[in-house]
Amino acid sequence: MPAPVATIDIRGLSHAYGGRPALIDFDLSVARGELVAVLGPNGSGKTTLFRVLSTLVPLQTGVATIAGCDLARQTAEIRRRLGVVFQAPSLDRKLTVVENLRIQAALYGLRGRELARRIDELLGRFGLADRAGELTERLSGGLRRRVELAKGLLHGPAVLLLDEPSTGLDPAARNELWRYLQELRRTDGTTILLTTHYLDEAEDADRIAILSAGRLVAWGSPAELKATVAGDAITVETAEPEALAAEMTAALAVPARVVEGAVRLEVPGGHHWIPRIVEAFPGRVRAIRLGQPTLEDVFIDRTGKRF
Repeated sequence: MPAPVATIDIRGLSHAYGGRPALIDFDLSVARGELVAVLGPNGSGKTTLFRVLSTLVPLQTGVATIAGCDLARQTAEIRRRLGVVFQAPSLDRKLTVVENLRIQAALYGLRGRELARRIDELLGRFGLADRAGELTERLSGGLRRRVELAKGLLHGPAVLLLDEPSTGLDPAARNELWRYLQELRRTDGTTILLTTHYLDEAEDADRIAILSAGRLVAWGSPAELKATVAGDAITVETAEPEALAAEMTAALAVPARVVEGAVRLEVPGGHHWIPRIVEAFPGRVRAIRLGQPTLEDVFIDRTGKRF
C-alpha cells in the first residue's frame, strides 16, 4: 500500500538568529488530514518553526513543501493554501464578528455569493450565527477563538497552522476547540499543525513532535511515544538525591538519575519495586510516587528535564 502523500514535508530545516540556533536539522512529514501537535517548552523552537512555515520569516537552511509548493520559491502560492491562527489575538475588537470576517475575505479577494455562502457556513459550524452582528470585544475568550478559527478557514485552506490556540482558554473552551479541530480534519480533510504547551491536549493528536533546544527529540503517536519509556516511572524524594541515585543504581542494578531534585528510575512492574526501595534505604525516602508512562515521562526520558 503506497505511503500517503505528505501535505507538509520538511527536511533539514535549520534557523538561527544572529548566530544563535533556534532550529537544528529539523525533519517532519505530515499527511493530508493529519492533526499533529508540536510540543516543547519556551525556547524549544516551536515559535520559530511556526514563523518559518507561515512565511513570516524566510527559509534559511533545508527544504520544505506545503500543499505541494516550495517554501523557498512559492511563498505567495503557499499563503493562498494556508490558514493561520496566531497566538496573539488578531480580531478588531471594535468590529462585529461578520465585519471581521469580511475584512479577512478582502485579503483573499473573496466576494459576492460565494463569500456570503462561506460566511454563513462558518458561522453555523462554529455556533456563531446568533453572534454575527455582535462586537467581538463583548465575546468570551472561547467565542473569540472560534471567530479566529473562522477567519483562518474562510478561504478554504488545505493546511491550518495554529500557534498555541488554547492559550488563555478555560478547560471547557479548550475541549470545545479540540472538538472543532477533530471535526474539521474529518469532514474537510484539512491538515492541522499546532503548537502547544499543554501535554494533556496533545494526547488527542494523531502524532506528536517534541522539541527541545531546537532539536526534534521525539516523533510518533502518543501511544508509540509512551511505549518507548522502559516501564513504570518511580520518583523518589530525598534529602540527598545525587548520593541516593548512585547508591540505587549500584544496589538495584537499574539506572537511577536525578531530575529536578528527585531521584527517578523506570522499571517494569513498578509496584513490586516500591517496598524494595523503601526497605533498602530506610529513613532516606521522604516520599515515593509510581506512575504509568506519560508524555511528560517521554520528555524527561529524552531530555533529562521536566516539561
